[in-house]
Amino acid sequence: MSFAAYIDKRVKLDEKIEPGNVRYNSALAIMAAKLAYENKGFIRNTVEQHWKMEFIDMDTNYWNDYFENFHTQGFMFYDERVNMIVVSFRGTEAFNAYDWCTDFDISCFENPEMGKIHGGFMKALGLVMDHGWPPQLPADKRNKNLAYYAIRDELNERMDLNKETKFIVTGHSLGGALAVLFPAILALHGETKLLERLEGIYTFGQPRVGDGKFKRFMEEQVLDRYGVKYLRFVYCNDLITRLPFDDPVTSLYTHFGTCLYFNSCYKGQILDEEPHKNYFATFGGTRRFLNALFELVRCLYLPLLKGGDYREGLAMILIVRFTALAFPAVADHNPLDYVNATRLGSMEVFQRAESSKKWLKNSATSGREVQDKIKYC
Repeated sequence: MSFAAYIDKRVKLDEKIEPGNVRYNSALAIMAAKLAYENKGFIRNTVEQHWKMEFIDMDTNYWNDYFENFHTQGFMFYDERVNMIVVSFRGTEAFNAYDWCTDFDISCFENPEMGKIHGGFMKALGLVMDHGWPPQLPADKRNKNLAYYAIRDELNERMDLNKETKFIVTGHSLGGALAVLFPAILALHGETKLLERLEGIYTFGQPRVGDGKFKRFMEEQVLDRYGVKYLRFVYCNDLITRLPFDDPVTSLYTHFGTCLYFNSCYKGQILDEEPHKNYFATFGGTRRFLNALFELVRCLYLPLLKGGDYREGLAMILIVRFTALAFPAVADHNPLDYVNATRLGSMEVFQRAESSKKWLKNSATSGREVQDKIKYC
């Protein structure tokens, strides 16, 4: 088990959230994002034995051409009940130096069509050294298992077998960054078939990944053109969602998509941007400390109100909740609170979020008509 699994040992899905429930995709996505931190055997056992779904048997470790090792992790599984494939990328492991190198890689990948994007994230996804993003791997790289190319090819094979199958991509932290970049490269390569079957992008605790030009590229070439939902979950004071800082002088990174912001009572809001987008605010330190104190008290009474699934273990209480009194920004990044938010958030918030793009998914309109509808919504 990973550190993330010791913090939150839940492996079963919430039985009350069944297919057809507006929370279903979000709740499944965060559990998949949390599971991505584990080894292949743990993942397979959870998917097959607990979730009763099909684990897609392929390598879960992917080659990073710049680190020259198998560093990126992710997995895929098939949910027959809703005829959907889930692609999940692993986030930053607490004690993995390569992950931290990826996060703090301040190099910038620039593409004339897409704009400027965080270099470390692009390298983790499968950026090919000396080649960038060729549509097909060069001959000398075909024996390398690069994440984007391996997952794309597997998805294409699966989509050919069933013309009705759709898929979503998800991830927590670094995994969320890779989840939003994956469809961007699909759009760059003109992978229309896959983008038409992309049901949604679900990210949790995701950092900013690109500049304003990349934002426009994603909105025009993925979200609006194919009617793809992009739900970006933010829990309370999570620092990672506010990095790199969105500042016109010191940074060029910016968020986009639909922000689902949840406070420490798991009350959700749909916003364009999370509150205190650069984290700093007047009296922010006092406010964050009081919030962390409330979360410590909450972990004691929440199981009494909501049941045993919400009982937090000693590792979570001692390592995360008490640490949060000094470092609330880091503690609020844990996957446990994101799992709780998808299970306890109001139905109304998820209804609005899930229905925001459905009309466009089945629409044959384009051009000015689509732009008028988007403006009207």
